Amino acid sequence: MSLLSLPVATLGTPRIGPRRELKLALESYWAGKSSEQQLLEDAAGLRAANWARQKSIGVTVIPSNDFSLYDQVLDTSVMVGAIPEIYASKDESVSLKTYFAMARGSQCDDQEASCGHGPRGFGAPAQEMTKWFDTNYHYMVPEFHRGQTFRLCSRKPIEEYEEAKALGFQTRPVLIGPVTFLKLGKSPDPTFQPLSLLDELIPAYIEVLQELAKRGANWVQFDEPCLVLDLEEGARKSLRHAYDRLAKEGPAIKIMVASYFGDLGDNLDTALSLPVAGLHLDLVRAPQLLHQIIAGGRSDLVMSLGVVDGRNVWRSNLSSLRQQLEPAIAKLGKDRVQIAPSCSLLHVPVDVELETGLASDVKSWLAFSVQKMRELAILARALAGDQNVALALAESERAATVRRSSPKIRDANVAVRMTAIDQTMRRRASPFARRAEIQRNRFGLPAFPTTTIGSFPQTTEVRNARAAYARGAISDEQYDRFLKEETARAVRWQEDIGLDVLVHGEFERNDMVQYFGEQLAGFAFTRNGWVQSYGSRCVRPPILFGDVVRSKPITVDWWRYAQSLTKKPMKAMLTGPVTILNWSFVRDDIPRSEVCRQIALAIRDEVRDLENAGATMIQIDEAALREGLPLRRSEWAAYLDWAVDSFRICSSGVADQTQIHTHMCYSEFNDIIGAIAAMDADVISIETSRSKMELLDAFRNYEYPNQIGPGVYDIHSPRVPETGEMKELMALARTRLQDSQLWINPDCGLKTRKWEEVRPALANMVAAARELRAAFDPRGR
Repeated sequence: MSLLSLPVATLGTPRIGPRRELKLALESYWAGKSSEQQLLEDAAGLRAANWARQKSIGVTVIPSNDFSLYDQVLDTSVMVGAIPEIYASKDESVSLKTYFAMARGSQCDDQEASCGHGPRGFGAPAQEMTKWFDTNYHYMVPEFHRGQTFRLCSRKPIEEYEEAKALGFQTRPVLIGPVTFLKLGKSPDPTFQPLSLLDELIPAYIEVLQELAKRGANWVQFDEPCLVLDLEEGARKSLRHAYDRLAKEGPAIKIMVASYFGDLGDNLDTALSLPVAGLHLDLVRAPQLLHQIIAGGRSDLVMSLGVVDGRNVWRSNLSSLRQQLEPAIAKLGKDRVQIAPSCSLLHVPVDVELETGLASDVKSWLAFSVQKMRELAILARALAGDQNVALALAESERAATVRRSSPKIRDANVAVRMTAIDQTMRRRASPFARRAEIQRNRFGLPAFPTTTIGSFPQTTEVRNARAAYARGAISDEQYDRFLKEETARAVRWQEDIGLDVLVHGEFERNDMVQYFGEQLAGFAFTRNGWVQSYGSRCVRPPILFGDVVRSKPITVDWWRYAQSLTKKPMKAMLTGPVTILNWSFVRDDIPRSEVCRQIALAIRDEVRDLENAGATMIQIDEAALREGLPLRRSEWAAYLDWAVDSFRICSSGVADQTQIHTHMCYSEFNDIIGAIAAMDADVISIETSRSKMELLDAFRNYEYPNQIGPGVYDIHSPRVPETGEMKELMALARTRLQDSQLWINPDCGLKTRKWEEVRPALANMVAAARELRAAFDPRGR
């Protein structure tokens, strides 16, 4: 074997298609406009195109089973039969209907005597959803219980391997590793440890391996990103035990264990001790691992070197990478090395060549999934001494040099403002108890005040109007009139159903991060740079390439118009600096903490302008604060210090009578509750319905003093919850917190839902609040 045949691997690729073809196919199926067969054919077409694209670029280790109709962890739950009873009767097979019920919930007809999915009229809620490690991808949380049994219920990994083989592609099937799968799950019994089910789970994995081996698979990739977490010794023993069993009882098939998203740290010895044929390392986030595995790895262990960033969009400097890798490969031996992205390319857009509107210099700095695979193919050839790639290497180095020296990157005025940040900019004038009294007298709200998180449905009409405006088909005046009419309707409807605190609906906004980034210097935006967030939900993260500057107010005029339509409080809606940072592709030439504080100064200016315009309630969403938390506890304090500092910089310049709200998405709050309290928002709203208010335990145990709006219904599902269901959730909330602390709101914004779902759900929510007040109202109302 020569260096010319150095394998190029991908751990996974974007599944949505270059133009979100999967999203369109899913939503057509869910709407009843296309058949199950059509959906499956569309999915097969996307898989075939992915395999062909990789092979044409020069990828030699091509994955299969990295595709999913919704989520790879949900696929694993279905594969091993980890299906809660609420979704299927004992005789029911794992149909597509059941699969999507687990993902999205199911709605039962009130007239039905029984639907088999929970109490009459309620249907089945979706499984809990949370963030995949520290990414913005969401996975469906597996549910486990004592006495759980597993069996092979889905042959998806086997079928997709066979599908690829029939098309002429020899692939490496991808499976979520058994230990990571169990660690990602939860049980309704807090004393039960899912890892205790490992021996019951392993036989299902062995059966999959046996079936793959029979069909000619040589390698299988087992994703075990839990290796980058703080693991107890019991989890390390579980890893060793799992792979010992797979090696002894499984077929003669090679296993590549893939770790990613960080450093192995004190789990390195465990990873190197596993009886597997290969180990993948994320050398972008943990470059020091390269020297450690050279010193400590087995001489027969194949090393997959993750050298191209699978999480960000910046172009690699291939000449620099070649210089770093050549001595390492010489020491490891050429027969033991594969080169790869740091992680699955699921987390980046498909192809930068689809972008025709980007500035040419900015575009030259970028690499999406297709370009990253090409980088790896060029790098493999360069490492083989192929002189024909010299021009490609030189162009890569030139792009890096131009980017470093570009005048678009730095702004001297921003540097001056950053040095002027002091402690007075980081704290409110009075403590919360004093502010709460002032605000209570100012607003006179009833017990359990009702509100929403901010956005209302982005209907076809709204999207069509935005598209028509973007292509110049309607004038500024026509578009402005349309948006005002939508806003006015939303305000009137909120008043009609009796919401206490209103929002304007955000019809003018395309995305909660993009809308702000488009009006700030330092950001670039794509037309087709879509990334999957969950299911059919895709986002286009902004590309944050330079210093951040706000040149004029962004939201003031729309808030002022909406407030003019009502006498009730109208919340002003902003996206916080940490969320803008974490939901963008962020520059890598300065620390993230510095970028975040730059954004905080821009949002601080907006907050002050809103208050001066008369806004009395300002919501600064920090939906992504928790997901930015480093995976290793030793790094938490540093992150939380600058993340909380950034929020306080943008929120603390207001008077005591101005009420600051914030919102956070799916989060495990126990470990960061001190930081949340340090943010000192007057009201925080959080997503709690899928966890049945369990997340409030952190606030109770901490004795959190500020006000909280726990979500009483799941907006990620099309279900319309009944009033009684929301009252039950509020009853659970009241066992954890004081009535005086509680607000009532949905889990999150409503832009992805339809009005026919939103109207009855919010009406039921308001009715639930009224019934609670009638039963008990500490204000005597």
